[in-house]
Parts: sequence; C-alpha cells; structure tokens
Amino acid sequence: MDMNKVPAWILALQTEDIEFIKNFVVHSGSLKEISKLYDVSYPTVRIRLDRLIEKIKLHEEIENEGFIQFIKQLSIDDRISLEEAKLIIEKYKQERNEG
Repeated sequence: MDMNKVPAWILALQTEDIEFIKNFVVHSGSLKEISKLYDVSYPTVRIRLDRLIEKIKLHEEIENEGFIQFIKQLSIDDRISLEEAKLIIEKYKQERNEG
C-alpha cells in the first residue's frame, strides 16, 4: 500500500493502538476474546476500545476543520502545491496541540 494513501487517523495512532486494532479484527471484534488475550477484564477492554474510538473521532474532527479543508481545497485547485499544503496543515496541527 502506498504510504501516501494511508489514512491520517491511522498514522496518528500509537503502536499499541494499532496492535489492539489488529487483535480486535483477528478475533472478530470479540471483546471477550480480547480480554483473554490481554489477561484483563471485559470492562477494561471496553474502556480501552472506547478511548481508542475517541482518539479516532478527535482526529477526524481535526481533519474536517474548516481551515484544513480550505488548505486542501487550495491544493486541489492547484493554487498551492501538495507539499506546501502538507507543511501548512502540519504546522497548524502542531500549534493547535500546543495551545
């Protein structure tokens, strides 16, 4: 798979989050099986899954912000290069996270 086509929300996740998602899929989404795998209670797995869902939702909200959409549209319209758009968006995200 081309790394440029990997969704940004996946790239924003930590390694253990990606591992959890992989295990979740491999075990057909069974929280009971995941709790056995990690040797933790079902409620603990549920909390971890809920937190992961919130991380993904938060990243999606950031990606869909008006400013980011504006920069993406400038790139689509060839008013700025794709590389410039990526730099602007990354700088915006950094400053947003610091503030």
